[in-house]
Amino acid sequence: MLGDDAELTAAVLAAQDGDETAFRTVYRTVHPRLLGYVRTLVGDPDAEDVASEAWLQIARDLDRFSGDADRFRGWAARIARNRALDHIRMRGRRPAIGGDETELTGRPADSDTAGEAMELLATDSTLSLIARLPQDQAEAVVLRVVVGLDAKTAAETLGKRPGAVRTAAHRGLKRLAELIDGDPESAGGLDALPPPREPRGRAVTSASVTDTRARTQKDM
Repeated sequence: MLGDDAELTAAVLAAQDGDETAFRTVYRTVHPRLLGYVRTLVGDPDAEDVASEAWLQIARDLDRFSGDADRFRGWAARIARNRALDHIRMRGRRPAIGGDETELTGRPADSDTAGEAMELLATDSTLSLIARLPQDQAEAVVLRVVVGLDAKTAAETLGKRPGAVRTAAHRGLKRLAELIDGDPESAGGLDALPPPREPRGRAVTSASVTDTRARTQKDM
């Protein structure tokens, strides 16, 4: 993970200097997990479109970003979350994930839930089970495990305390394990994250996002 973080940090810095290949690296590295987060919020088939809108904003605002790989993932997740909530408001419906977003008052879990959860999250069917969790738990699990944020960065993304995010992730993982036990099809591929999907419809690709960055820089 440390090596991957160093590579992502370097790619972000190079992309800020106009390196299109570096930006494609950033996109390929971050997009699959970011898409998983967006899908948890808005469901299919809207996730691809919302993720595309998020990447267009990331491309436009990249020069304003400052920080390392983990901060970049958190920054990208906040943009994606805002685009998803805008989409939900525009459609006049509730988030795809269940329950209300409430502040947790319980004590955080003693152990680091991200390590435990990596064994559970893999397939699209598992991500669909996450959508059955209360909203605070679902977002905490996806940000901590799928997106790969630490508790502090995940908390900044959600506007919560790190302890609340740890508690939400812990409770969500416990409930997720119960759901998986009741859904054998979800237990078959739980040792790897879902592979990137081919874009469809208006979904953006790394090349099209790079083109947007090039046009934006030309106009500046």
